[in-house]
Amino acid sequence: MSSYKEHPTFQRPAEIELIRSMSHRKLTARENKRLDKYLQGPPSSKDAFIIKPAADWLETENDTHAGKLFGDFWYQGELCIMFADTNVGKSILAVQIGDSLSRGIPIPGIGGDRPAEKVLYFDFELSAAQFKKRYSSDLQGNYRFGPGFTRLVFNPDADGARKFATYADYLNNAIENVLITSGARILIIDNITCLRSSTEAAASAVALMSKLQAIKSQYGLSILVLAHTPKRNPARPISRNDLQGSKMLINFTDSAFAIGESQTDKGLRYLKQIKQRSGTQVHGADNVCLCRMIKPNNFLHFDICGREPEARHLLHYTEQQRKANEDRIIQLHDQGLSLRAIVAETNSSLGTVARLLRRLEKV
Repeated sequence: MSSYKEHPTFQRPAEIELIRSMSHRKLTARENKRLDKYLQGPPSSKDAFIIKPAADWLETENDTHAGKLFGDFWYQGELCIMFADTNVGKSILAVQIGDSLSRGIPIPGIGGDRPAEKVLYFDFELSAAQFKKRYSSDLQGNYRFGPGFTRLVFNPDADGARKFATYADYLNNAIENVLITSGARILIIDNITCLRSSTEAAASAVALMSKLQAIKSQYGLSILVLAHTPKRNPARPISRNDLQGSKMLINFTDSAFAIGESQTDKGLRYLKQIKQRSGTQVHGADNVCLCRMIKPNNFLHFDICGREPEARHLLHYTEQQRKANEDRIIQLHDQGLSLRAIVAETNSSLGTVARLLRRLEKV
């Protein structure tokens, strides 16, 4: 009868040695804790849930405070959405944020102190010519972006979509491929409307946001998504209800902020926090961040110029009424009505109607 002879270099795993020793003596409290840890083991990737005692979640390895990517508006590890009306400057601010992060230089007036990082900017809005116009000038030439800032656009000749069940699956796969090959961990997507894969824009956008949240967790990303707002009432403060398609998009984000237009100072914009998880609300309705678009050389960007309550930049109700009345006067005048007929229709004075029409004739 042959006997088993251990290999001289053979060493059993620690958990096996613990189990073997159980038949000879009682385990110490420390050994019991080690054995429990080994028996629990890591969760299977096929399991629906990751189960750990609440206390263990507080002892996560490398648990550090999330750094600020764009002041108090966007933190590291967040899926953030920035929304505004058309032609307010979403893309301009997004490029400015990406350039700042890729250089490791904070935007003046916003703050932050981070090393330079690779940034992927998915641009589905501007053509190459439009992009060049914003970031070049006759005197200064082309703006010199840092090597860590990469702009991506749709490839019109790509035919890989037919290999996937849906267009959304194709896009998700393409984004993951770029992440793996580039090593970047910061994404800016301009904008979510261009990525919808069906006629049901709201449902498609929600599905995409859900997938982005999953990709973010899987690869440890920070993602900024741009979105439009429909025509809104300029007399009302900006809220999550202004997000185009579905306010449910906010539910899939960690943070959100909006760009508003001042109704009392032409050309002035303001940034307002709408949702925050990692930080506190610093730029709410009582303290929005004021800014203007400027291009002193070859880089179109936002210049931060102060803080004020949002109420100071909303359209007052009386002013809104006046503008609506003027629009009605112009409409009736274009229809050929006489001054007196317009006065009767709009309940305005003859002098008010006459002054408005004279002013229009001079334009």
